[in-house]
Amino acid sequence: MTRTEERYLSTNVLVIGTGGAGLRASIELKEVGMDVLAVGKRRQHDAHTTLAAGGINAALGTMDPQDSWQQHAADTLKESYMLADPRVVETVARGAAQGIEDLERWGMPFARESDGRISQRFFGAHKYRRTAFAGDYTGLEIQRALLKRARELHLNVIDTIYITRLLTSGDRVFGAYGFDITNGERVIIHADAVILAAGGHTRIWRRTSSRRDENTGDSFRLAALAGAKLRDAELVQFHPSGILEPEDAAGTLISEAARGEGGVLRNAQGERFMSRYDAERMELSTRDRVALANFTEVAEGRGTAKGGVYLDVSHLPRETILAKLPRVYRTMLDLQMLDITADPMEIAPTAHYSMGGVWVEPEEHRTGVEGLYAIGEAASGLHGANRLGGNSLIELMVYGRITGQAAARFAKGSDAPRRDVDAVTAARTEVDDLLSGSGTENARQLQRAVRNIMTEHAGVVRNEAGLTTGLEQLEEVESRLPALAAHPDIAGFDDLAHAFDLLGSLLAARATLESARERRETRGCHNRSDFPETDPALQVNLLWSPDSGVEQEQIPAADSDITALMHDDDSVVGKLLE
Repeated sequence: MTRTEERYLSTNVLVIGTGGAGLRASIELKEVGMDVLAVGKRRQHDAHTTLAAGGINAALGTMDPQDSWQQHAADTLKESYMLADPRVVETVARGAAQGIEDLERWGMPFARESDGRISQRFFGAHKYRRTAFAGDYTGLEIQRALLKRARELHLNVIDTIYITRLLTSGDRVFGAYGFDITNGERVIIHADAVILAAGGHTRIWRRTSSRRDENTGDSFRLAALAGAKLRDAELVQFHPSGILEPEDAAGTLISEAARGEGGVLRNAQGERFMSRYDAERMELSTRDRVALANFTEVAEGRGTAKGGVYLDVSHLPRETILAKLPRVYRTMLDLQMLDITADPMEIAPTAHYSMGGVWVEPEEHRTGVEGLYAIGEAASGLHGANRLGGNSLIELMVYGRITGQAAARFAKGSDAPRRDVDAVTAARTEVDDLLSGSGTENARQLQRAVRNIMTEHAGVVRNEAGLTTGLEQLEEVESRLPALAAHPDIAGFDDLAHAFDLLGSLLAARATLESARERRETRGCHNRSDFPETDPALQVNLLWSPDSGVEQEQIPAADSDITALMHDDDSVVGKLLE
């Protein structure tokens, strides 16, 4: 086959990912005078960030003046089940106010009180009201504000490039290899530094809040093959309420604001069941507990025929639903022709957020591969075993700024990296082999097999036998890879993209299964039916790499001034959910 011509691009810093994290880092780089190129595999206005509904956290004290960054840090640490890196937590909590100021400066339309103060509301497990918001479209408005600033800075964005490999020479990154999804043109990008902001791996489950072709483990594979490690891949947050139908939209989220506004959960017998799991907080319990409750009702035979439970808001005034839950109302009409003011919604737990990710050090989010950084859902360190809603959006604002500055300093202060022709040849050959293959295996079918494995054996509740079986079944899928081929057509090179999505999913699935088997305890989102207690000896992070498998990493002690603020107040008065 004749190889497609390769286009060469060069930049000071390459940013992979054009969602909120990638854009925030790119903006910082442009503002300090760097040449930056941001690339993504989906349209920048349609990044995963746009789906974030609830809000963004910062201890501004606009509603509760007694709030502080220290209390924000304490709440985050506590809800991480002490698996978060205290240094990362402190950095985000300290830098949160500046993140809000940045968004304000760029035109973010925050909800405000009558006197002009930014409105802040409760989310679950926050002691004070510290979640700023813009209706239930907070993520969308953040993405719009970042895109507006990016256009003002004339940021160079190409949102049709799929990156297949990071290019390294020794332990130094020198760029990336990829192709244009629309026409298959190969792209070689040379860069002094690379920031990885390409999301998580929740699409490897059958029900997920991620859409098709996003969060397939791209960041995990790119980083791991470049020599970085993954941390806590097993710690995946399952959102309690994803819809079951239609099949191609299974897992689409029903915002937890539906419960926060008074929605109730019932099983197939019509019983309001949360009293069995958290009699005090009921539907306003934390995300991990509600997800476990929904799962248990189904597992014990009290679920619907389709494997779900009911979330009902129909008892609320219609005006309240239309004013407070407009996205939920419209989504259910669009997808199911269901009027939630009259009928309950059928839901089940859905894979929602990768709380683990690429290992990064806390100061600048360096990965251990020289010149390579990771931010956003691609990175790890902030969330531990349970993520506070609203923390992911502020994390990308804080570390987007910090890591952008760090990458700029690195690019300015280091020699140009040595380029390795063998690295380029290997990346090129990988794509060539998929395009020239005559095998009969289809990437979409193998992806479905991976998703079935993860749903069956690494869902809300796990055990040793299931995880081991999952790994055996994953090996069978991996054994079919030599027969995998990509077949582009007149519509573009999506088939090739699906093949690389599959490769990312396979690596992410293995990391998750192996790490989940080693965490022989129940902690936060990680439920082991064979190890139902929390093991103090496993208050550690688990690192994974393709070569060394799973190893433990000790977590630094948190500042006593912060831990002293960890509260036991489970009151739900006036509090929305995560």
